[in-house]
Amino acid sequence: MSTCLRSFGRKCLERRGQAANKGEKAMAKKMKFFCLSLCIFVALSLLLLQMPAPCYAFEIEIDVSPNVLNIQSKSTIVTVHTDIAYSLVVSANVDLNGVEIAWSKSDDRGNFVAKFVSDEIKTLEGLIIGDYNTLTLNGYTTNGEAFIGQQDIMVIDNIPGGRRN
Repeated sequence: MSTCLRSFGRKCLERRGQAANKGEKAMAKKMKFFCLSLCIFVALSLLLLQMPAPCYAFEIEIDVSPNVLNIQSKSTIVTVHTDIAYSLVVSANVDLNGVEIAWSKSDDRGNFVAKFVSDEIKTLEGLIIGDYNTLTLNGYTTNGEAFIGQQDIMVIDNIPGGRRN
């Protein structure tokens, strides 16, 4: 009888061990899933923190002069009038479609006026002759805020009337 009890006890313990192993395996599976999920969450969070934040610029109104740019003209300056106070602008950081500002001034209302070398605007890559082209003024205020203004102007390539042969 002692052999029978031992055999029964051993089988009982084996069954308990198998049940314990199944429980441990299930728990281990759950822990692996949890750890994997946590690692993915941390990795994605770190990735998102490394991405640059979108830059938002406030819009300003601009008026480009001339509003019809003739590639053949002898003009020397393209002027951009704005509705932002001259005292708020860091003029050295202003550009028009990537062209650096030549100089700036304040108009009679105290607003910022930017001047650009006409030949640099006339030779911008991608200008479409005989169509409207968007000129974009970008800059920063003295507080570090970005601003942007856009206007479409017509670009033509006509020999002025007084210069014909």
